[in-house]
Amino acid sequence: MANVAALFHYPVKGCAGVEVSQAALGSAGLGPDRTFMVVDPDGQFVSQRKDPRLAVVQPRLTDDGTRLTLTAPEIEPLDLLVDTGQARPRSAVRVHGEPFTGVDQGEQAADWFATLLGRPCRLVRVPPEHHRETGGETAGTAGFADSTAVLAVSTRSLDELNGRLSAKGLPALPMDRFRPNVVIDGWAEPHVEDQVRRVEIGGAELGFAKVAIRCAVTTVDQDTGQRRGPEPLRTLAEYRRIPGGVVFGARFAVTRAGKVSVGDELRVTRWASA
Repeated sequence: MANVAALFHYPVKGCAGVEVSQAALGSAGLGPDRTFMVVDPDGQFVSQRKDPRLAVVQPRLTDDGTRLTLTAPEIEPLDLLVDTGQARPRSAVRVHGEPFTGVDQGEQAADWFATLLGRPCRLVRVPPEHHRETGGETAGTAGFADSTAVLAVSTRSLDELNGRLSAKGLPALPMDRFRPNVVIDGWAEPHVEDQVRRVEIGGAELGFAKVAIRCAVTTVDQDTGQRRGPEPLRTLAEYRRIPGGVVFGARFAVTRAGKVSVGDELRVTRWASA
């Protein structure tokens, strides 16, 4: 029997995750996942691909979503009153070439991130009217996530990778390198998540969208915000390469919203072979 081993949401795209024991899984993801995003002066999103120091930013959003606290080493914390955008003009932003709009969070937030990253940037929030259709085998929606609402990875998949790294004399990697929303325990084989097509978790249901192609963010130490070389991409390329890149984890759309909790059983109602 598989179950939920851990849950994470990432209020600010590219910044540290927040581990929770339970959360509402809405159509756009787990709690406030990727509700905020750092952008450059042209509206392009800023990520750990070019700015790995984003990893050390610890965001905390109040339950009512009205205040966002940002902390990071060697910089004063910022306590920000969130502008939800009821009346403010929208800013044009882009995620992997897709055009969206964002609600700018003001000069304090812009100055804070500019000081941290050493270049001009601003913080934006998903506007209330945000509409985005995500693709893949099951269509869905998302906030400012790279692709879909939910990324799931099993502990057995990480065990397989770490076993291969160990055989090379390399250190094991933690799950946070892969920035999942749902961590799954209990499957005997690695990469079973790739074969799930429909699954119920707690009061929610997920539909498979696509496997997760991994990028250079997986090479960033999430504790220090520093790049650590070619792993795990080099090792994953030896056994998880497909056309388009290397795969680790699976992406899902939310087909029914509901509450999910650590310990919830995964009830797979359809597999890829069915």
